[in-house]
Order: sequence, then structure tokens, then C-alpha cells
Amino acid sequence: MNIHTPEIDRLPTRDEAEAALAVLRQWAGKSSDEDIARLDSALGWLVPGQGHPALSRVYPAGFRPDAQYRATMPDLQNGPESLIRGAKSRIQHVGISNFRLPIRFATRDGAPLVLETSVTGTVSLEAEKKGINMSRIMRSFYAHAEKAFSFGVIEAALDDYKADLGSFDARIQMRLSFPMQLHSLRSGLSGWQYYDIALELVETAGVRKRIVHLDYVYSSTCPCSLELSEHARTTRGQLATPHSQRSVARLSVVLAGEMALEDLVDLARGAVVTETQVMVKREDEQAFAELNAANPIFVEDAARLFCEALRGDARIGDFRVVASHQESLHSHDAVSLLTEGETFAATSLDPHLFQSLIHAR
Repeated sequence: MNIHTPEIDRLPTRDEAEAALAVLRQWAGKSSDEDIARLDSALGWLVPGQGHPALSRVYPAGFRPDAQYRATMPDLQNGPESLIRGAKSRIQHVGISNFRLPIRFATRDGAPLVLETSVTGTVSLEAEKKGINMSRIMRSFYAHAEKAFSFGVIEAALDDYKADLGSFDARIQMRLSFPMQLHSLRSGLSGWQYYDIALELVETAGVRKRIVHLDYVYSSTCPCSLELSEHARTTRGQLATPHSQRSVARLSVVLAGEMALEDLVDLARGAVVTETQVMVKREDEQAFAELNAANPIFVEDAARLFCEALRGDARIGDFRVVASHQESLHSHDAVSLLTEGETFAATSLDPHLFQSLIHAR
């Protein structure tokens, strides 16, 4: 049994530390390199006269490492389990976010389209592994980036970096702004509407899902405010205007079949027809006022209308609708969330979920 006395447990004084350092220096100066390394290689710095080596301050522009040199370079991310800090626990996703590159897409009619795309790539990390080599995710994706986009291309990239990193689960997400031409309501003008879209391929426990997220921006006229305004007009001859506001719905769908991005936009337009406009003359502004009056909508109505449209399309499996009506009457927003299927079911919500639907242009 070990008995620790107060004398042993106390903090050594500076004088005692200096005396111990002198003994170590004396021993290191008379010992071989092997003896020093066996005790502690750091003691080599205590050998009298050795000091710190002179280091070059000139960048070696012509230096090219060969395979032998690269083999000597430290690789902490692939180090032993003993280097793990914190709990030895499985990490569901680790990787890189927002590396950008141009990706070639095709419109519904086959026209080529090159769009700046932000890519997030992650894999699972088992409890006994220290880390992953982040650059392998980028290299795997770049190997396929020249091909025209399809979920098949994303699957090939995901297969590559799963194999490279020895992981079981993986995810690739691509965010982009997709342009579509939108015609005005009456004047015959047209302009480009841009849709924030994210494409995801997620593999969990060997099951892959193809997911598309679309942010659809529309105008919502409050039905209650509309009726109260008409009441003021008819009963008191009082001019009044109902409140309406820019609103956003994020539609997240698991694809059960092939679906063009434009098809999902059209589905949203069909469900809630008061999409915000691009090119507007007086006759278009009047038409938009009439369109809003014909389609007043609470945030609950929006969620259910989008649900009806998504549920009626055989190409769509599980889905989620998140809607935010960014009130002009109140200093807060009206929000709703509706899910169908297990993919998007969640007890807890990201605290910034609804805030992320505010679109600053």
C-alpha cells in the first residue's frame, strides 16, 4: 500500500526545481542519445552546448517532397486511439462545409447552366478513430465535379469518400441559387427569379435518401385583416387596407422518382399562387393586389396547401413544410411546421430554423 505524506505531495520549490534541472543536465551531458531517448527524448535539449538548431528563414521554393519524405510526415488525424481527446464516442457527422465550385446543371429542357455551388460533405466517425482527412472529401468531390449534375454523380462522389475514409454513414449537401424566368401578370414583361435550393444525398445504416430543399417566397394577405378592411368600407365608408407580407416556405422532400427542380417550383406555385414578382408595371401591381385579395392565406393554410400538393405527387415520399409569414402588423412572425413520414419527424427544432427563412436580398 502506498502512503502519501504531506512532504511528498507538496509543490517543489523553485530552488529544488533548479537543483533537479542541474542534475538532469549533468546526466544528459554524460549519457548516450539512446539512453536519453529511452528516458525522454526532450532531454536532448538539456545537453550542454546543443541549444536550439539554426533554422532557415528562406522559403524553399524548389523543394518537392518525394514518397519517402511524405511517409515521415506526421498525420495526427489518423493517429492512434490513444490520441483521442474527450469521450471515445461515435460522431454521426464530421467533415467540411461551404467549399465552393462551379457545377454544371441542366434546365428542364436540357439547356446547360453553370452555377456556383456550396458543398458540404460529412461522414460518420467511429468511436475508436481519432479523426478524418478532410481534404479527401474535397478531392473525391472534385473528381466528379466536371460531370453534369445528377444524383448519380453525387452518389459516385459519396462512394469514393466513404471508401477513402472507411466510414459507414455519409452525407453530401449542395446549396445553390437556381434561376427561372418569371412572366409578369399582365404587362408581358419577364425577369429572373432565383430560388434557394439545397440538394442532399444522405446514407444512414446502408439506406440512401435523395432530398431536395426549396425556399419559395410568396405574399400572404391576412384573411382576417381583409374582412375587417371590407367591413370598414361597407359599414362606415372608411378606406382601409388589409395587411400582407413577404412570406417564405421551405419545402423539403424525399424523392421517390426523378423530378426536375423546375417541377418542384411549379408545384409550389400551384399550391400558393401569390409568388413575389420580378418585373412589375402598374397593371401588374394592380393584378397582384387582385390576386392577393382572391387568395388570402393564414400560415396554417399555407402549410396545408403545400401539403396537399406534395402529397398528390407520386415522385415525392416523405416531406416537411416550414412556413414563415413575416408580419407587417406584428413585431413577430407567424410560423407553422408540418411533416409527413419519418425522415423529418423531430421532437426538437433548431432554435434558428424559422429565422433562417428570412430572406435578405
